[in-house]
Amino acid sequence: MCAHRQASPRTRRTPGPRPVLMRCLRCMPGLAAVAALPLCADGVDRAATAQLAARADRPAAARPVTAAHTAARPPIVPRSAWLEKNAGRTQPPPRYDDKVVAVFVHHTDSPNGYDCADAPRIIRYLYTGQTGNRNWDDIGYNFLVDRCGTIYEGRAGGVDRPVTGAHTQGFNHRSAGIAALGTFTAGATVPQPMIDAIAALTAWKLGLAGVDPRTTVRLTSSNSLSRYAAGTTATLPALAGHNDGYMTTCPGAALSGRLPEIRGTAARLQGRPAATAPSGSLTGTP
Repeated sequence: MCAHRQASPRTRRTPGPRPVLMRCLRCMPGLAAVAALPLCADGVDRAATAQLAARADRPAAARPVTAAHTAARPPIVPRSAWLEKNAGRTQPPPRYDDKVVAVFVHHTDSPNGYDCADAPRIIRYLYTGQTGNRNWDDIGYNFLVDRCGTIYEGRAGGVDRPVTGAHTQGFNHRSAGIAALGTFTAGATVPQPMIDAIAALTAWKLGLAGVDPRTTVRLTSSNSLSRYAAGTTATLPALAGHNDGYMTTCPGAALSGRLPEIRGTAARLQGRPAATAPSGSLTGTP
C-alpha cells in the first residue's frame, strides 16, 4: 500500500533514517499485506501546510469559481460506512490547501478477488494500520475505489474541499490521492468499473479548479525523499501515478498503463473537445 505519512501535530514523532523506498518496492501481496501495512509513507511540510491552509480558510465567496469544464460529482460513500464509531480515537482537525490541481493514483497491494461488500472492511484495515500501528493522524488517501467502481471517502475534511492528504511523499499539497483497492502489477486486470469511477472522480475533482486532466501542472516538492529535492518545482501530469512523484512501482504497471484512458475519459466528462490537446502547464506551487 503506497501512501505517504502526515502525522498529527499532537502525535508527530521525529523520524530517523528509514528504508522507505525498500519497504515500498517490496510490498507483500495478499491479506498479510493488508494486515502488515508496509506502507511507503512520509510526512507533510508544516510550514507549507500553514501557508496554504490560510488561503483555504478564506470565505467561500472570495474564492474564484470556474464554471467552464466542470464535471458532475460522482456518488461517494461517506467515511461512516467503513469507520467504526467505537474506533477509540479522536480525529485531529484536517489540513487544507487552497485548491487541488493534481490527482495521484495508487493501488493498495491487497487482494483483487474480494467481494465488493468487503471493501469497507479492507479500508478499515488500512485505516487501523495507519492510525494505530503507525500513529498517523488519519488514513492517507483522500478517496478509495473498489473493483465494482464504488468510491469511498477516505481522509476526513470534506470530499468537496482541498484536504491535504498523506499519499505521495513530497507532493501532498494541492493534490488528491485516489487509491484503487487491489494489486495492479504487470499482467493484472484492472476492472473497467474501477477505471470509469477513477475517471469520474478525477473529472469532478480537477474540474473544481478548472484543470484539464490531460495537461501538466507545476508542483513544488516538500521532501527530498521524493523524486525531487525539497524546494524543486517539478512538471507532472495533472493525473499522475504515484511513481511520477515518488520512487516506487505503485500504482502497478497494469494500472499505470490505463492512465491515458482515464485522462481522456475525465476530459470528456468535463466537456472538453477530444481533439484539443492541452498546452502549457498550471502552477501547483504555493
